[in-house]
Amino acid sequence: MSNPEFPKKMKAVEITKDTDTPALVLGNVAVPDFGPDDVLVRVAASGVNRPDLMQVAGMYPPPPGASEIPGLELSGEIVAVGSNVTDWKCGDKVCALVTGGGYAQYAAVPAAQCLPVPKGMSMTAAAGVPETFFTVWHNVFDKAQLKAGETFLVHGGTSGIGTTAIQLAKAFGARVIATAGTDEKCQACRDLGADVAINYKTQDFVEEVKAATDGKGADVILDMVAGDYVSRNFKAAAFEARILIIAFLRGPKAETNFTPLLLKRLTLMGSTLRAQPVANKGAIATSLREKVWPLLESGQVAPVIYKTFPLEQASEAHATLKGGAHIGKVILEVD
Repeated sequence: MSNPEFPKKMKAVEITKDTDTPALVLGNVAVPDFGPDDVLVRVAASGVNRPDLMQVAGMYPPPPGASEIPGLELSGEIVAVGSNVTDWKCGDKVCALVTGGGYAQYAAVPAAQCLPVPKGMSMTAAAGVPETFFTVWHNVFDKAQLKAGETFLVHGGTSGIGTTAIQLAKAFGARVIATAGTDEKCQACRDLGADVAINYKTQDFVEEVKAATDGKGADVILDMVAGDYVSRNFKAAAFEARILIIAFLRGPKAETNFTPLLLKRLTLMGSTLRAQPVANKGAIATSLREKVWPLLESGQVAPVIYKTFPLEQASEAHATLKGGAHIGKVILEVD
């Protein structure tokens, strides 16, 4: 549904495909139409995530019907609402999970995927909440059912996902073990609440997890690495542990011995959020608002923001994320 009150064109980051090496360029494109169940958001900021890098590389295309513009999360102000929307009004400040379109001045967002900007939080910080908090809640708490008193292992502890997972797992009473690639990053994990931080470049995380748990292993493992980590996760897992694979930093293929999967009665799961139905994402949003928003508004948990860039420097933002030195989130601020 178009709205004549808004400009017909907006600034947005596009992926050029007319060269051998795809690149990000700032262009002028049409302001998106929005449907009866959507809201139109004037974007203040957008989070940068590894799936965005994969999309630029041609490895993670948007689902059918989704915007070709990168960006899976945003914050901003609602400037129009669809005819079926009753929970939101113009002027509301929201952060939201989107299937694409975040790197732009305006974005059409399913109303069910919006959440209020937590009280006291800046729009820039709020843009770093949806992708990681939706992902961690869905996987660690909905699917794996992490419980207080259990041991939780997260790989990539200083990534956006990792910093979120450490804080949420700790807030809900789990014992947290994190892996990271430098001593500085390990200390950052401990500062966020990790009970144990393992430098995977100088230590064997399997042996360290066993030592930290008196040989028992981790009850829930959140893995963004895959590759050879699949076999090692089996070894680091406790009996009846739940292992979740959500990315493939070391590749989507692995040769492994599945015997521990049977003998330990392990559960191996995987998921992505982007292509899931709006109803699924809306259910996650409802849980987050009830269970996690009070923690964000009290300051008990918070998105960790590493660096911000203006929208026109999206390429530099991607290079920063690709470089791997970051601790927390990289954010694009939209003028």
